[in-house]
Amino acid sequence: SPGGVSRISFGAAVNFRPALAVVTSLVPRECRAGNEGSPRSSHRQGSPGAQSAPRGEFALHDRPPNSAQALQPGPNPESGSRAPPPSMSGPLRPGPSSWRRAATLILAAGRTRPGPAAALPPAEGFRVLLLQRSSRQGFMPGAHVFPGGVLDAADRSPDWLRLFAPNHAPPRLGLGPSPPSRASFPVLPDAADGDPAALPDDVAFRICAIRETFEEAGVLLLRPRDSPPAAPAPGRPLELKPGLEAWRARVRCDPRHFLHLCADLDCTPDIWALHDWSAWLTPFTRAGLRRYDTAFYLCCLQQAPPVYPDAAEVVDCQWSSPSEAIESFKSKKIWLAPPQFYELRRLENFASLSDLHAFCLDRALEGVQRLLPTTLLTADGMVQLLPGDELYSEDSKFLEELISTEKNNEEIMKAGKKFHRVVIYSRHLYGIYVTVESKYKHVYPKNY
Repeated sequence: SPGGVSRISFGAAVNFRPALAVVTSLVPRECRAGNEGSPRSSHRQGSPGAQSAPRGEFALHDRPPNSAQALQPGPNPESGSRAPPPSMSGPLRPGPSSWRRAATLILAAGRTRPGPAAALPPAEGFRVLLLQRSSRQGFMPGAHVFPGGVLDAADRSPDWLRLFAPNHAPPRLGLGPSPPSRASFPVLPDAADGDPAALPDDVAFRICAIRETFEEAGVLLLRPRDSPPAAPAPGRPLELKPGLEAWRARVRCDPRHFLHLCADLDCTPDIWALHDWSAWLTPFTRAGLRRYDTAFYLCCLQQAPPVYPDAAEVVDCQWSSPSEAIESFKSKKIWLAPPQFYELRRLENFASLSDLHAFCLDRALEGVQRLLPTTLLTADGMVQLLPGDELYSEDSKFLEELISTEKNNEEIMKAGKKFHRVVIYSRHLYGIYVTVESKYKHVYPKNY
């Protein structure tokens, strides 16, 4: 509406494969295991006077009310200013929101056998890599995230085809059949931006995720060009390679150098080791902010490779089981944005790396569900509504609006039955509530 706030009634229901990892030959920073040590390890992530909605209605805002500002992540210790609200990391055409395409990689590695003095291991027999963003970063300062960043034109360049030839033919370069085409919300511009020669998204986003993991963590997931197809089992890291740090600096300055690095090593990015996992889109928080459409991939490794934070965007790292990472978040040792919290809780469904890897192989042709949260501001917190929730609506209006209500979190939860939502009670206290059936042979997090 012209005044920035409109009302909408929802009716009575509203009452409520395996990988080879090449790593740089620097002295690695020791990544903590689980909860050890104090936290420090990237991603590139309503009007103030609005009236509250009467009972049975929500108010829509094109700018966040004051209550929303109070729920944003804590202050940046370097600047004293507040960070942006939790969102994804992640160039596209400008619009009411400026959308950018991005890719994230969840690295899962098997555990080594604990020594006799080791504490009892967690329920999951694998660990995932979390990187801590620098407190100087404008996007999610200090947050622990999975490696990843923004898709660059170099990631979808047709020049890659010469490197993959002759063993892997376009368009999908051996990735297998395309997942089924499904209607998705919202519809955003294609990453290729009209270039008919550009690599398909499935290839380009995998190259992006591998490149960003090299830039941020010093872990390089490559495969020799003449190697036979890898067996469907988690792989082992390759031996250290000298001279890669200079290449890493070049790639950080210009992503086109990643193709030159791979050609120099006579390798290709190991795109076949990256499994489709999920896709997250940044929820609306206020007008003018960049938002990200981020593909999440998962890669299994038999052992955790050394990690070398870039000391610019990334200042520290840790290998943690999903449950260890969640416990560190609850105890305020680390901070996680809702998507990372959600995915770690989802990973808690798997007891071992082999179970996780077999699951990824079994659903390889299913595709992923795209998750665009709708933000509902309550009297005492915030709820991020996800597809399938009874309050979620695939309406383009919600792309650029916040919703608010006078009800508190408890009242909202008591009134509903069909849930797919993350309830944000405070900076280090989230709840996940799911009562809907999962899609595409995936699993949802357990209620938390």
